[in-house]
Amino acid sequence: MALINTIREKSGWAVGTVAIGMLLFIVGGDLIGGKNRLFNSNDTVVGEVAGEKVEYDEYQRVLEETKQAFISQNQRQPDENTMGYLREQAWNKILYRIAFQKEFDKLGLKVSDDELTDMVQGKNIHPSIRQAFTDPKTGQFDRTRVIEYLKNLDKLPPQAQDAWYSFEANLGPDRLGNKYNNLIKLSTYVTTAEAKRYAEDINTRANIRYLLVPYFSISDSAVKVSDAQLQAYLDAHKDQYKVEEGRNIEYVTIPVTASVEDSTAVKTTINQLAQQFASAPNDSLFVKLNSDPEFPYNGRFLSPADLPEKLRQNFPLTVGKVYGPYAENGTYSLFKVTGQKAGTQPAARASHILIKPTAETPEAKAAAKVKAQDLLNKIKGGADFAAMARQFGSDGTTATGGDLGWFTQGRMVPEFEKAVFGATSAGLLPNLVETSFGYHILKVTAPKTTQTYQVAAVQKSIAPSESTREMAYAKAQELKGKATDLESFRAAVAADKTLQKQEAKGLDKGAQTVNTLQGARELVRWSYYNNGKKTEVGDVSDVFEIGDQYVLAVVTGSREKGVADVASIKPELTALVRNEEKAKQIMAKLQGKTGTLEQLAAAYGNGAQVNQAQNIAMGAGMIPGIGNEPVAVGKIFGLKPGQKSAPIQGEQGVLVVQLENINKEQAAVDVQAIKRQLVQQRSSRLDGAIYEAVKKDASVEDNRPRFF
Repeated sequence: MALINTIREKSGWAVGTVAIGMLLFIVGGDLIGGKNRLFNSNDTVVGEVAGEKVEYDEYQRVLEETKQAFISQNQRQPDENTMGYLREQAWNKILYRIAFQKEFDKLGLKVSDDELTDMVQGKNIHPSIRQAFTDPKTGQFDRTRVIEYLKNLDKLPPQAQDAWYSFEANLGPDRLGNKYNNLIKLSTYVTTAEAKRYAEDINTRANIRYLLVPYFSISDSAVKVSDAQLQAYLDAHKDQYKVEEGRNIEYVTIPVTASVEDSTAVKTTINQLAQQFASAPNDSLFVKLNSDPEFPYNGRFLSPADLPEKLRQNFPLTVGKVYGPYAENGTYSLFKVTGQKAGTQPAARASHILIKPTAETPEAKAAAKVKAQDLLNKIKGGADFAAMARQFGSDGTTATGGDLGWFTQGRMVPEFEKAVFGATSAGLLPNLVETSFGYHILKVTAPKTTQTYQVAAVQKSIAPSESTREMAYAKAQELKGKATDLESFRAAVAADKTLQKQEAKGLDKGAQTVNTLQGARELVRWSYYNNGKKTEVGDVSDVFEIGDQYVLAVVTGSREKGVADVASIKPELTALVRNEEKAKQIMAKLQGKTGTLEQLAAAYGNGAQVNQAQNIAMGAGMIPGIGNEPVAVGKIFGLKPGQKSAPIQGEQGVLVVQLENINKEQAAVDVQAIKRQLVQQRSSRLDGAIYEAVKKDASVEDNRPRFF
């Protein structure tokens, strides 16, 4: 209320109210939703930030604010997946408030009432207020509308008042955050020497010849790597393998799918409805009473291009006739034609064979035209159109023999449409049609028509029955009864050939999905905490219902925050260490060899290759034809023309590089512009870097999986 009182003291009275809908989205709160339980635990601490405990009730309050902000902005309730993101927002807000406030206090940063007033009605208007109170017609911000709104705030609905108070409460922290970030970001600078060096790097290019012995030239099986070597490599590169806490699990899914009996039951029902549908006096009411809710009645007149394919196969359609039932994509459908009339937009059906030029040159276009004309002549001579389309077509219709299906006028490029809709009958068009895509051989399979149809559809999904669901659940529970630990879990799964064991490694505690399992938050939470206690390796889960399947899982590994262990990244480490060993072998074989690159290659033997690369940029770290080789690039620019390097252990193999020449562009350099560019680049990276640095220093402990 302090801000409103200050504004009221400094402003004249006015009347009227304005909507604050545009402000609601910045409230930034989120709270509860989903399944929140304390799991019979008396501990109400969901985490710790910079030595300060975060209580369950506090987190719930922030989460509820975030949730309400989402609802206000999107006009809908968040689903469980969205709630996962909102929970992260709430946690990050609390983390930001606690960790950053300590930084603000160290520096003595504060926000005065005058500053807050200035952000609402002064010279430095907050962007959200400016957006909410800008006239959309003139594009001008109206300060008087802000004052009017605040004078009449107590007359607005409670929800609008709460939204403003929440926004007001966030003005100060928002301003403090900007001050803190600016203190750091504005300290970013680039020296003149740096700018000149940068300009030199991007304008300096080298041409080289090189000898490369790729690592793949030595068989992996010829190089043995020990666990001790892997551990030594990891110890030497710890900073590259920092990890958060994670869990490894194995799991099986028992899908709940409709049985033959379920399908038969739906088919029987739809067959009975077919007889009734034909004589129904009110088609829309019949659809409403008998079709599944996700398939409501639609009384629009549709062109052939918009009708179901099953109906199009019965052209011409008869008004009053019921077509079907048809089974497709897990749904039985009945279609009754209830009306027909001429529409305003013609539709047609055609097939084509597209021949694209291989390049944007007159020669390539001419070659494509000759090829297309030859195919057209063969089809005129009796060759099968669909077979030729499958063999020679160059777009996505080759699998369907060139069939484009039905389409209405306005969906294709003009030249194509002119040819198709200009045809008066079905058949092969005598001439090629050229468009921006290439040359088309066209066959009209259904000439243009403006006929439209009104269709009532009764559709029922083939869904699993309750008994089918119970059978799947019983199977999952039977498996659960056999699996009491990791060994028995694996044995039980192996004994049932209908089950396929899957694995998920390094599950993050905030994950919402497990591989392709969507909405798997409960499973992830269980992998960390079960009934308030930490889940241990070998623990077997209860049966989870996730979507249309039951899931049973076992924890196979636990990773603590810090440096990854060898086992969890063994394939990656093995490849790196193996390449190091290969490099030693290659370099030993090249040691002491002299002569030209070709002579070195001959002396080395199979696997060595000599090539050249042009325009290597000093600052890029890439060698054309090889890839990322920063060490080799650095060596190149330290050589003199004609000089060869010693063997270099690279990313792709061992290289010996020989500099041919270095070219430096003599273009004028705007040093000040480059300095501004580099400062902007560095500053743009700081927002995330500042947050991560403060977060790291705050020693965050996140125990939310115990509750959410």
